[in-house]
Amino acid sequence: MEQREQVIKQYIAAYNSFDVEGMLKDLDENINFENISGGEVNLSITGISAFREQAEKAKAFFVSRKQTITAFRHDANQTEIDIDYHAVLAIDFSDTLKKGDTLNMKGKSVFNFLHSKITSITDVS
Repeated sequence: MEQREQVIKQYIAAYNSFDVEGMLKDLDENINFENISGGEVNLSITGISAFREQAEKAKAFFVSRKQTITAFRHDANQTEIDIDYHAVLAIDFSDTLKKGDTLNMKGKSVFNFLHSKITSITDVS
């Protein structure tokens, strides 16, 4: 469990610093990623190349972003974390979310593992 926590902490640190290569370091080649907001899947990606492409695009969306882990829960091959999320938008997202606006949210991320590699990540807000 400690190894998983360390892998997740490194992934989150890389995410917070816009370090895409650091985010990819412990991902399986066939990584599955889903983002669920308001009960609906709004992004689904399979494969490390598609993940890299989306992560590079997402860097342009934020001036800053920070996920803070507030709790860990472990199962056999899965670890769920609670997060506090803070970000400043670099672009207009909608009529109500504009460049310079601040996002503050709580959510969770579920990481599935095979050996020491992350095989899937599901972000839920």
